[in-house]
Formats: sequence, structure tokens, C-alpha cells
Amino acid sequence: MTAIAHKEPVAATKPAYRVTGSHVLQSESTKLWSLRSTWITLGLAMLFLVAFGIIAAWRYHHSFTSGRPMDPDFADATALSLSLFGVPISQLALGVLGVLVSAGEYSTGAIRSTLAAVPRRLPVLWSKATVYGVVALVLALVGSFVAFFVDSGILHSTPAALTISSSGVLRSLLGATVYLALIGVIGVALGALLRSVAGAISVLVGALMLIPGLISLLPTSWHNAIQPYLPSVAGESMFSLQHGPHTLSAGPGFLVFVAWTALALAGAAWRLSHSDA
Repeated sequence: MTAIAHKEPVAATKPAYRVTGSHVLQSESTKLWSLRSTWITLGLAMLFLVAFGIIAAWRYHHSFTSGRPMDPDFADATALSLSLFGVPISQLALGVLGVLVSAGEYSTGAIRSTLAAVPRRLPVLWSKATVYGVVALVLALVGSFVAFFVDSGILHSTPAALTISSSGVLRSLLGATVYLALIGVIGVALGALLRSVAGAISVLVGALMLIPGLISLLPTSWHNAIQPYLPSVAGESMFSLQHGPHTLSAGPGFLVFVAWTALALAGAAWRLSHSDA
């Protein structure tokens, strides 16, 4: 009888896991959508953006048709400015969620697992900023255009009426969209830089709402020289139809706001690269 040769079973080898840009992006996207706070905060941001714009338009229409004197705050209003009435509130919701996207991992300690899986570190920051920036961009785009089209229907027979083809309207709506998206990216950067949810939210609110008020207390010449370059003021110029003598136009305002965003990201990248989690 001939001996039958038996081959040793070959152990199945598990393919090595490769850390690629797409894998990191997918991981950050999964983490973002797995959080209940993401759905709640994005819902609030959309509600603020659309509902506040519609309420402002309804108030204007009611004042116009009632025959009573127009509220001074609405004297120079347009369908565009009324539809973007909710931007200052919506920006806070998007900025706060951006902070939670990055600083939230530091508060729970989950950042250690993230950085162990991605030892080079910086792709984590770029992926968080990219994923959340795109989400905020889509939300702001939908919310801004929905609010404007609804407001246009409400205000079609009033002096505030505008259409999407009116001069500057499309540019302003896209400017508001980009502004809100970059606010979200700044929130991510501040969260990664400060590694504290409370601290990053405080800095965000202070930069957007408190510092402009403090600058207004300076002498007029100083105020006029500094104010246009503040983040919130430069951002507002991106979606304003008209620009005053001491404000930036849309293009320079966009460049200044991008510079603030890049500065926040650079600070976050430096700390992520030079300090332990």
C-alpha cells in the first residue's frame, strides 16, 4: 500500500489592517452619527435657522398689512435678511456640536483608543473637521434656501420682496451656508485645542457674541479699525446684501473668516502633535 501524504493545514492569515484616509473618515462618520446629541443638536440648528426666519417674515408681513408704523428693526429688512434671521442662533448650535465632536472624546477618554488606532494623530483632526464640516454645510444649505423660499412667498407683495434671481441673493445664501459650515469646523478645532467642552464652548460664545460688544466700547477710530476683522463680523459680511463704510465686502470677509478657521485648526493640530491625549 502506498502511503498517503498528509499536508499540514495552512493557517488562514488575517490581512493587516491599514490606516488610510478613507478608513479614518468612515470611522469619524460612524462615531458622529452614533451619538444621540448629533441628531438633537442638528435638529435644533435646522429649527432655529428655518423657524426664526419664517417667524421674522411673518412679523414683517403682519406689521406691513396692519397699517401700524413699522418696527424700526424691520424698516430696512428684505426677504433675504429676514430669512437669515436665525443664523446667529443656529451658529451656536452648530458650533457647540463641533466642540462635542472633538472635546467629547477627551472628556470620556475615548480619544486614547482613537489615537492608538491612528498613531499619526493629525488625520483624526482633519477627518473630524471634514466630516462635520460637510454635515454642517449640507444642513445650512438646505435650511437657508428653505427659509428664503418660504419667506419669499410670505413677503411677495411687500417692499421686502426678493427672488432668488435678485442681485446678490444667491451669493448671500451661499455665503451664509459656508459661514455656518466653517463655524462648525471652528468648534471642532477649539474642542481639540482646549480639550474641554465647557472651555471650548465659552471661547466660542465669547468670540462670536461677547468680544464684538466689548470692542464697541473702544474709541470710534479703534472700533472701526478692529471690528471688521472680528470672526462674527467678517462672517456676517459674507452674507450681507449691503456693506457699510466700516465693514468688509463679501470677498475680503470670506478670506478673513477662512484665516480665523485656519488659525484655530493650526492651533489644534499643534497641540495634538505635541502633547499627550
